[in-house]
Amino acid sequence: MHFISHQYSGQSSGTRLIITGAVHGNETCGTKAILRVMQELDNGALLIRRGAVTFVPVTNPLAYAKSERAGERNLNRNLFPNSNPQDFEDRVANWLCPLLAQHEVLLDLHSFNAASEPFVMVGPRNNDGPLEPFKHEEQERALARRLGVRRFVDGWLRTYGAGVQRRMNGSSELQTVLRYGMGTTEYMRSVGGYALTLECGQHNDPQAPEVAYRAILNTLAFLGLIDAPSPEPTAPEHMEALSMVAVYDKQDAGDTFSRSWSSFDPVQQGEEIGRRVDGTPVLAEFDGRILFPDSEAGANSEWYYLTRAYPSF
Repeated sequence: MHFISHQYSGQSSGTRLIITGAVHGNETCGTKAILRVMQELDNGALLIRRGAVTFVPVTNPLAYAKSERAGERNLNRNLFPNSNPQDFEDRVANWLCPLLAQHEVLLDLHSFNAASEPFVMVGPRNNDGPLEPFKHEEQERALARRLGVRRFVDGWLRTYGAGVQRRMNGSSELQTVLRYGMGTTEYMRSVGGYALTLECGQHNDPQAPEVAYRAILNTLAFLGLIDAPSPEPTAPEHMEALSMVAVYDKQDAGDTFSRSWSSFDPVQQGEEIGRRVDGTPVLAEFDGRILFPDSEAGANSEWYYLTRAYPSF
């Protein structure tokens, strides 16, 4: 297999944008939307006036060929160049990471398992801390509000990292495991750009490619690559902004949820979320919404996240 990207450059200077699909091979809405936009560029219905856009319709061709999330492992974790690649995704990373570094902005298009509405994951506030230093908060969040969705989530790497530190207190492998939380958007920020992950809907939802297509056009317009009116931001009164606060682990493979949870289901403080293998109830520590519940998680690994409302987004 080989890796394919397509670049369209305008005649004037402008933003260098990259848009990726099928980082996970069973998430094809981005691929469909990218191919649709490329067709419009090729037939002249759209024209890149300024800057450049690179499209990667299929970022992980092995996973895509298998119609599965991963080829040999999750490409969206531990995403770094590797001088001694051990698997197919390492070889993807050796091509993809330098490509990302040539750009200023990344829009990464995904979908998810359970039925729910689309949402966008954004990066941290501006900071110079050791975990995820960042300086493009204003630009990144401004773009997020133009993608055409109303739900916004931040705090992924911070919350993931806190869970890793708890699991591996004092371990010499801590930094190695923290690196495992690095995916496309985290890598893009690490090389000086900014990036958004747009979760466009359930994998098989026929509207998911439409969400991705609209987001691509809005991004091209907002960044000035095409001649089109700049999209209006999602109004504050229509937004639901959430911040990932805590990750909870399965302590034993026999720990079970008390009901079938989906991402963004509301929980109330004291509500039972699950039970440990010995029957001890696991209760919500605060009012919020559950995120990424994984009933198939193994022992000592992420079971679910809790988010809080984030009115100051």
